[in-house]
Amino acid sequence: MLNLWGGNQGTFCDRVSRRDFFTIGGLALGGLTLPKLLRAEAQAGSRATGKSIINIYLAGGPTHMDTFDLKPKAPREFRGEFQPIPTNVPGMEIGELLPKLAQRGDQFSVIRSITGLRDEHAPQQSDSGWSEQSLRTMGGRPGIGSVMSKLWGQSQHTPKGAAPTFVDLTGWTKTGFLGPIHAGFRPESEGRRSLTLDGRVSLSRLEDRQSLLSGLDRIRRDVDGAGMMSAMDSFNQRAVGIVTSGELAKSLDLRNEDPRHMQRYGIKNNVAHWNENTRFVLARRLIQAGSRCVSFSWGGWDTHGDNFNAMRRMLPPLDVALSALIDDLDAHGLLDSTIIMMSGEFGRTPRVNGGAGRDHWPRASFFFLAGGGLRHGQMIGKTSRNGEEPVERPLHIQSVFHTIYHQLGIDANSVTIADNNGRPQFLADERQLITELI
Repeated sequence: MLNLWGGNQGTFCDRVSRRDFFTIGGLALGGLTLPKLLRAEAQAGSRATGKSIINIYLAGGPTHMDTFDLKPKAPREFRGEFQPIPTNVPGMEIGELLPKLAQRGDQFSVIRSITGLRDEHAPQQSDSGWSEQSLRTMGGRPGIGSVMSKLWGQSQHTPKGAAPTFVDLTGWTKTGFLGPIHAGFRPESEGRRSLTLDGRVSLSRLEDRQSLLSGLDRIRRDVDGAGMMSAMDSFNQRAVGIVTSGELAKSLDLRNEDPRHMQRYGIKNNVAHWNENTRFVLARRLIQAGSRCVSFSWGGWDTHGDNFNAMRRMLPPLDVALSALIDDLDAHGLLDSTIIMMSGEFGRTPRVNGGAGRDHWPRASFFFLAGGGLRHGQMIGKTSRNGEEPVERPLHIQSVFHTIYHQLGIDANSVTIADNNGRPQFLADERQLITELI
């Protein structure tokens, strides 16, 4: 079995195992075939606005103090070992381990005053803005990719048969009460084989089979005066289209990528974290193929000990890959139509602990945004002198999602999704638009 991302497994401090490799079920998902999945996605109709999402989850909870909210004037036990550096936007600074992003400060924004987080080692807050406890008895709240799948189905902007609406590269997102019908498509080895024609079945043979089915349909249509059996089910046609077009399979095959582009992403074989940067390349390729939401996790940020050396290992490859993604989307004319969102579960303690680490700190955190036609080149909000809590422009995590939904063309003030009991559920309770971004 081919596994491009390896068996990188680990545990955070809550002793729960995290799997950050491909774990997806090919053309079958939760007992659903691809045609059934596509049919379910389209039930609500397509309301696509043309914008897409790349959602990057920094699993474990990254420190805000050493990335985007440095405090050089704080006492040493708070400020840590790093200094801020200027970006290409006057007065806007970020951490010294992010020099490439600093050169692109006008292309992203960071909200430094996030509130409403809970001390949970779970992805739901980064995927939906909700606690994992919310509606837990019925599966929890759906993440943004599942919401897009439910509301939009297969986008009218997606080339016919090219790609599913929602792709989850590392299996971290949650469908909540929407169930597996709206889970992200996860193209692991078996699924990838299903995306190409069996070597024993030629395209002409498949077309002959479709012709046979069409002939049978014509016979049935003659018998069925209502015309209910006039053609092959359109969702089967789309499933066949995905396989025969080969676009999704091509997107997932990095042998088709220019080696010079791979170098720009800093991909280095058998080097931890740098090799994870392939996910950034795949995200761009999938968006280019027509997927509307691509999600993946990157790194492990639960730095209770040795925080500063961990930052020295992880931030440089993240800096390279994220900067390359911004440039790559821009070069392909996709940056204005693609929202890059990046966050973790919470921030980390401003005061450094005895093991040179930082512990959980849900009272303050950051949320990174780039692209998507948003207004960038700004730091929104401010925390106290030592980084303990927001003191200017506190913004609830759900307000970030409300703003993203707004940019996608989804009115979270009015749109609801029925839960398992048939009750309408809003996408967010805290619905304050972040006007600085719009």
